[in-house]
Amino acid sequence: MGDCCAIQIEPIKFDFEFSCPECGDKGRLMKIITLNSLLVPSAFAKLEPSASYKMCTNKACSVVYFSDNQDVFETKDIKVEVYIKSEDEDCPVCYCFGWTKKRVLQELEETGRTTVLEEIIVHTKAGLCGCEVNNPEGSCCIGNVKHLLESITKES
Repeated sequence: MGDCCAIQIEPIKFDFEFSCPECGDKGRLMKIITLNSLLVPSAFAKLEPSASYKMCTNKACSVVYFSDNQDVFETKDIKVEVYIKSEDEDCPVCYCFGWTKKRVLQELEETGRTTVLEEIIVHTKAGLCGCEVNNPEGSCCIGNVKHLLESITKES
């Protein structure tokens, strides 16, 4: 299992030195490998390898990544739809194994249960996750999947 899918004992740390220039969100520090993998070519050409980047976690803001140089990359600059910025049921909640809200709901409707967590855990324990390069958040999706399942439970 990759480090990104290991259970985190410490909370995510926020760096308050720079904020999203669009909305002021403090953001979450990102590894450059995530941006390298997910920026469209025209945006990738503007990437500053020596800059520090964060992800804007404000759902209402169009900025996905921003740097300490005030550079921004918006949703249009990302190769995939960004789960924390999207309401679309076809947007992946798990980018490595193709789980969407629509797929989870369909499985629940057809079988009365969902195997989403079990499937992701089996694959990650086998070392098959690629969260750093597939997920725009650059981290494991299990937290988002659990949140999705909780919201589905509340809706029903």
